[in-house]
Amino acid sequence: MDEPSVRAVGWARSLPMGGEVKAARDWAREHLNALGWTSTAPETADAVLLTVSELVTNAHKHAHSNAQLTLSRDDNCLHISVHDTSAELPARRSPGLEGTGGRGMLLVDALADEWESRPCPHGKSVTACFRGPRTERAPGAEAEH
Repeated sequence: MDEPSVRAVGWARSLPMGGEVKAARDWAREHLNALGWTSTAPETADAVLLTVSELVTNAHKHAHSNAQLTLSRDDNCLHISVHDTSAELPARRSPGLEGTGGRGMLLVDALADEWESRPCPHGKSVTACFRGPRTERAPGAEAEH
Protein backbone atom coordinates (compact mmCIF):
# COMPACT_ATOMS: atom_id res chain seq x y z
CA MET A 1 0.00 0.00 0.00
CA ASP A 2 1.44 3.35 -1.00
CA GLU A 3 1.82 6.05 1.61
CA PRO A 4 -0.19 9.17 0.79
CA SER A 5 1.98 11.98 -0.44
CA VAL A 6 2.07 15.12 1.65
CA ARG A 7 1.54 18.35 -0.18
CA ALA A 8 1.76 21.38 2.02
CA VAL A 9 1.35 25.07 1.48
CA GLY A 10 1.82 27.69 4.15
CA TRP A 11 1.84 31.32 5.11
CA ALA A 12 3.45 33.13 8.06
CA ARG A 13 3.07 36.49 9.74
CA SER A 14 4.72 38.18 12.70
CA LEU A 15 2.38 40.03 15.06
CA PRO A 16 4.12 42.37 17.49
CA MET A 17 2.93 43.05 21.02
CA GLY A 18 0.49 45.92 20.99
CA GLY A 19 -0.63 44.95 17.48
CA GLU A 20 -4.29 44.33 16.91
CA VAL A 21 -5.61 40.80 17.03
CA LYS A 22 -8.02 41.96 14.30
CA ALA A 23 -5.03 42.22 11.94
CA ALA A 24 -4.32 38.51 12.56
CA ARG A 25 -7.96 37.59 11.85
CA ASP A 26 -8.07 39.72 8.71
CA TRP A 27 -4.84 38.15 7.45
CA ALA A 28 -6.13 34.63 8.17
CA ARG A 29 -9.48 35.45 6.52
CA GLU A 30 -7.67 36.40 3.29
CA HIS A 31 -6.08 32.94 3.18
CA LEU A 32 -9.35 31.20 4.06
CA ASN A 33 -10.96 33.10 1.17
CA ALA A 34 -8.17 31.95 -1.15
CA LEU A 35 -8.76 28.35 -0.04
CA GLY A 36 -12.51 28.76 -0.63
CA TRP A 37 -13.36 27.89 2.98
CA THR A 38 -15.38 31.05 3.67
CA SER A 39 -17.90 29.96 1.03
CA THR A 40 -17.68 26.14 1.20
CA ALA A 41 -17.26 25.75 4.97
CA PRO A 42 -18.25 29.04 6.64
CA GLU A 43 -18.70 27.51 10.11
CA THR A 44 -15.21 26.02 9.98
CA ALA A 45 -13.79 29.32 8.70
CA ASP A 46 -15.42 31.13 11.66
CA ALA A 47 -13.94 28.55 14.06
CA VAL A 48 -10.49 29.07 12.52
CA LEU A 49 -10.77 32.85 12.90
CA LEU A 50 -11.85 32.59 16.54
CA THR A 51 -8.95 30.20 17.20
CA VAL A 52 -6.50 32.64 15.57
CA SER A 53 -7.85 35.37 17.88
CA GLU A 54 -7.49 33.21 20.98
CA LEU A 55 -3.99 31.95 20.23
CA VAL A 56 -2.61 35.37 19.30
CA THR A 57 -4.28 36.93 22.36
CA ASN A 58 -2.71 34.26 24.57
CA ALA A 59 0.74 34.99 23.14
CA HIS A 60 0.34 38.71 23.80
CA LYS A 61 -1.49 38.60 27.13
CA HIS A 62 -0.07 35.55 28.91
CA ALA A 63 3.35 35.15 27.30
CA HIS A 64 3.94 38.92 26.99
CA SER A 65 5.42 38.11 23.61
CA ASN A 66 5.21 38.85 19.95
CA ALA A 67 3.28 36.13 18.12
CA GLN A 68 4.48 34.28 15.04
CA LEU A 69 1.34 33.07 13.26
CA THR A 70 1.63 30.31 10.68
CA LEU A 71 -1.12 28.76 8.59
CA SER A 72 -0.20 25.58 6.76
CA ARG A 73 -2.36 23.16 4.86
CA ASP A 74 -1.67 19.55 3.99
CA ASP A 75 -3.85 16.71 2.72
CA ASN A 76 -5.46 16.28 6.13
CA CYS A 77 -6.08 19.69 7.63
CA LEU A 78 -5.32 23.34 8.03
CA HIS A 79 -2.86 23.89 10.88
CA ILE A 80 -2.97 27.17 12.79
CA SER A 81 0.25 27.60 14.77
CA VAL A 82 1.28 30.43 17.05
CA HIS A 83 4.78 30.62 18.46
CA ASP A 84 5.67 32.86 21.42
CA THR A 85 8.69 33.25 23.70
CA SER A 86 7.20 31.77 26.88
CA ALA A 87 8.17 28.23 27.84
CA GLU A 88 4.93 27.80 29.83
CA LEU A 89 2.57 25.50 27.96
CA PRO A 90 -1.14 26.41 27.91
CA ALA A 91 -3.55 24.43 30.03
CA ARG A 92 -7.30 24.09 30.13
CA ARG A 93 -8.57 25.89 33.22
CA SER A 94 -11.88 26.03 35.00
CA PRO A 95 -12.41 29.80 35.17
CA GLY A 96 -15.52 29.67 37.37
CA LEU A 97 -18.79 31.40 36.75
CA GLU A 98 -17.63 34.88 37.74
CA GLY A 99 -14.31 34.86 35.87
CA THR A 100 -13.95 37.15 32.87
CA GLY A 101 -11.07 35.22 31.33
CA GLY A 102 -9.50 31.80 31.25
CA ARG A 103 -11.71 30.30 28.57
CA GLY A 104 -9.41 30.64 25.56
CA MET A 105 -8.03 27.11 25.46
CA LEU A 106 -11.48 25.71 26.34
CA LEU A 107 -12.74 27.44 23.18
CA VAL A 108 -9.84 26.14 21.09
CA ASP A 109 -10.49 22.65 22.45
CA ALA A 110 -14.17 22.90 21.48
CA LEU A 111 -13.56 24.43 18.03
CA ALA A 112 -10.52 22.58 16.65
CA ASP A 113 -10.51 18.98 15.52
CA GLU A 114 -7.39 18.64 17.65
CA TRP A 115 -4.69 20.84 19.16
CA GLU A 116 -1.32 20.47 20.81
CA SER A 117 1.40 22.57 22.36
CA ARG A 118 5.12 21.89 22.18
CA PRO A 119 8.12 23.46 23.79
CA CYS A 120 10.63 24.97 21.37
CA PRO A 121 14.18 26.21 21.94
CA HIS A 122 12.94 29.80 22.31
CA GLY A 123 9.44 29.37 23.73
CA LYS A 124 6.54 27.25 22.58
CA SER A 125 4.22 26.63 19.66
CA VAL A 126 0.51 25.93 19.96
CA THR A 127 -1.07 24.30 16.92
CA ALA A 128 -4.74 23.67 16.18
CA CYS A 129 -5.90 21.44 13.31
CA PHE A 130 -9.08 21.95 11.30
CA ARG A 131 -10.28 19.46 8.72
CA GLY A 132 -11.86 21.47 5.97
CA PRO A 133 -14.32 20.74 3.23
CA ARG A 134 -13.77 17.54 1.30
CA THR A 135 -13.63 17.74 -2.45
CA GLU A 136 -16.48 15.89 -4.11
CA ARG A 137 -15.57 12.78 -6.07
CA ALA A 138 -16.87 12.52 -9.59
CA PRO A 139 -19.82 10.08 -9.91
CA GLY A 140 -18.54 6.57 -10.53
CA ALA A 141 -15.00 7.39 -9.38
CA GLU A 142 -13.48 4.74 -7.15
CA ALA A 143 -11.47 5.48 -4.05
CA GLU A 144 -7.74 4.82 -4.27
CA HIS A 145 -6.38 2.06 -2.07
